Amino acid sequence: MRALVVFESMFGNTQTIAEAIAQGLTTRMDVELAEVADAPTAIADDVDLIVVGGPTHAFSMSRPATRQSAAEQAPDGLVSKGQGLREWLASLDGRPAHTTAAAFDTRVKNPWVPGSAARGAAKHLRRHGFPIVTEAHSFYVAGTSGPLLEGEAERARNWGAELGAALLAATR
Repeated sequence: MRALVVFESMFGNTQTIAEAIAQGLTTRMDVELAEVADAPTAIADDVDLIVVGGPTHAFSMSRPATRQSAAEQAPDGLVSKGQGLREWLASLDGRPAHTTAAAFDTRVKNPWVPGSAARGAAKHLRRHGFPIVTEAHSFYVAGTSGPLLEGEAERARNWGAELGAALLAATR
């Protein structure tokens, strides 16, 4: 079994979560980790699971204007400097019939702030015909530029392992 984990990250927090999810998935399958600018737009036939994630900006996935705003707040530059997850998802060229998907995001932990990049990504994946294997998942940061809240990377590793286990169980 094989998974592709695609991430967009501004300050490095979403990259850390994507790496942890990939580590968790490797307990069950081969994993390729790709920053969104380097991710393939045609999903290979041997990919069983695609996991996508990005930061929540203005209640959803980033847009050019919100990425520009993030760049102004990042004195050392952004991790993802090119297109965002929204544009990458729009450019997807079909999918293998057996490939399933999951989505995650990073966002500030505040019950009064609505929206989720993960829910938006899951909608895009569904429109491309990907069955979603679990509901969108959020990992939390202390503020706009982070850091991640304590324990979030471990929670992401565990979520990756759970995704891998669930996918293996479903194929048996």
